[in-house]
Amino acid sequence: MMPPAAQEVPDNATSTGTRPHRLRTGPGWVRIFGGGLVLWLGSVLVTFATGNVTLIPTIILLGSFLIPVTFVAYAFEHSDEVVTGQRVFIAFVYGGVLGVLGASVLESAFLGRPAGLTYVGVGLIEEAVKLAALWLLARRLPRYTMRDGMVLGAAVGFGFAAFESAGYAFNALFTSGGGLNLLNLVETEALRGIVAPVGHGLWTAILGAALFAAAARRGRPRLGVAIIGWYVLVVLLHALWDGSRGLAGWLTLVLTGTSQQWLLIEYGAAPTATEAQLHLYTALIWLLLVVDALIGVLVLVGRWRRATAAARPAVESGADERT
Repeated sequence: MMPPAAQEVPDNATSTGTRPHRLRTGPGWVRIFGGGLVLWLGSVLVTFATGNVTLIPTIILLGSFLIPVTFVAYAFEHSDEVVTGQRVFIAFVYGGVLGVLGASVLESAFLGRPAGLTYVGVGLIEEAVKLAALWLLARRLPRYTMRDGMVLGAAVGFGFAAFESAGYAFNALFTSGGGLNLLNLVETEALRGIVAPVGHGLWTAILGAALFAAAARRGRPRLGVAIIGWYVLVVLLHALWDGSRGLAGWLTLVLTGTSQQWLLIEYGAAPTATEAQLHLYTALIWLLLVVDALIGVLVLVGRWRRATAAARPAVESGADERT
């Protein structure tokens, strides 16, 4: 029998012999998402009910940052000695701000009105500035793994998405006549929040995996053929996402366009779409977005599995050395 001083105290008991009350509420990121969603909905309802426009910044900030901050909270709970909570936070804030600033400067300098090739240009610029921000933040890490690159890349991408969504929401608030359209603001935030996980965060996570995979072989981040290849893929996914409306419109005309409609287009006039064409147009937009998202998710899952398989031998060898 062990002496009283050496007796083990159960983890679920205190020194007084009583059991502490523990409330199981799930992971922190789930609580943050649920609480943030309730606050956003409450802000929307109160603003509609009272007409208090001073609450509009609250709606914009909560709606734009809800999904990105939820990811950051999830990353905090899975941090390690390299992907620390501080690094994730820095990647989210610094990477996001540097990304939107760089993209704004370059797009205003080199891009004009939206068109087919313009969407490719937007993808080239925005994915490049996010990759550059991630590169800057990852210069002096103690080690590089694909999984760490995905996490930090996603943090940069979600930061970019949060600040960009806030800008889109602000623009959606104003009508062409100078009035305020709160419903348009809420719809914009809701839509961008739903698609946020398969947008910038996903694309930059793919680039982060490529950057860190190359850095693991060379000891530091350096540009290579593999990174350029993954960059081109991400740019194409980005361009397809942004250009889905235009591509859907062209496909609708190809599939159902009449001779009169094509004649109007040749003369530079916009043809009037039929009700059936409008339904087809909407369906094609969502089809293109779903296909784009599925390609990105499948690529990221494949990279994550490869990264996990590559990391397993190192973990097992470390465990063998300790036994």
